[in-house]
Amino acid sequence: MSSLSGMPVRPILRFPDSRLRQTSAEVKAIDDDVRKLVADMTDAMYAANGAGLAAIQVGAPLRIFIVDGGVAGGDEQDPPKVFINPKIVEISDEAQTGDEGCLSFPGIFVAVKRGMRARVSAMDLEGKTFEVEGEALFARALQHETDHLNGRLLIDQVGPVKREIIKRKLRRDAAEAAAAQDDESDDASSDASSAG
Repeated sequence: MSSLSGMPVRPILRFPDSRLRQTSAEVKAIDDDVRKLVADMTDAMYAANGAGLAAIQVGAPLRIFIVDGGVAGGDEQDPPKVFINPKIVEISDEAQTGDEGCLSFPGIFVAVKRGMRARVSAMDLEGKTFEVEGEALFARALQHETDHLNGRLLIDQVGPVKREIIKRKLRRDAAEAAAAQDDESDDASSDASSAG
């Protein structure tokens, strides 16, 4: 899969990849590498039809996440809102419970209780500090992506029985994907051998 620039899209790490458990490090300087990482994250998030993505999910253990512009309170065509070195300032006592998905757990949705509102302070790509308060889906995204930066995953939000069901489904999906890949490479090699 290629990005808008024609470059390949960075793959999103999937559970049980141990890198997802890393605690992400503070960003020391907002340089070209950070800007490139955010561009790569944007391509990966939209290629997977996601609403948010943390840097660790593309293998970069840095305290950066993005949230889809529409989810972050802007227009649908707005670029994603970038959060560098984010800190949750406040989570409301008022709660919401709703199905939550994650690009590192494709096809898995679990009921998760979160604060109805969350206030986060962070830096943008220009290095300016800002504070934003999200409500409903935006608040959920802010809390979910912050969890990623601390090595906390969707599977940590469920009990042991549901956790086993999720692990089993992901193993089965991975085995099916690997088998499909083997079939494709077998087809490609038989096509190559019969060509000419």
